[in-house]
Amino acid sequence: MRVSTRRVAVTVLSALAAASVFTTPADAHSQGDEISVQEFGHISEDGRVTLFGTYSCTPSSPRGVHIQVTLAQDGTQLGFGGEEAVCDGAEHAWSTSTSLRMAPDVHPGPATAQARLQSSSLHSGMTLRVSYLAQAERNIVLEEKHR
Repeated sequence: MRVSTRRVAVTVLSALAAASVFTTPADAHSQGDEISVQEFGHISEDGRVTLFGTYSCTPSSPRGVHIQVTLAQDGTQLGFGGEEAVCDGAEHAWSTSTSLRMAPDVHPGPATAQARLQSSSLHSGMTLRVSYLAQAERNIVLEEKHR
């Protein structure tokens, strides 16, 4: 399967941006774009972590808006997400999960989660520009989720 250079570049930069240090204020939003994080996340029996929240973005938001999440616990940071947002002005629920295979130290208990609505665009010369439309950071609790 052939993957476009643009898609690879956007994915790599999104992952790097999601893994960055928490530097902006909680619940930042602009122009009607908002995102939130629920106070609880789940760790499943099969070794996946799932976070939840809500978002809204306006139809005038840039194309290609995605939800990126960073989870931090006891010195471990894990960036994941990438789900595309529907920017129609309505509030939508989001959830995203990833395997803990690369972060086996993540465990039930207190953690910090940051969620971002982010837009990435490729410019001439293969320059990738990332902008954050909304961001929220919250102390959460990861709970074991049994089926």
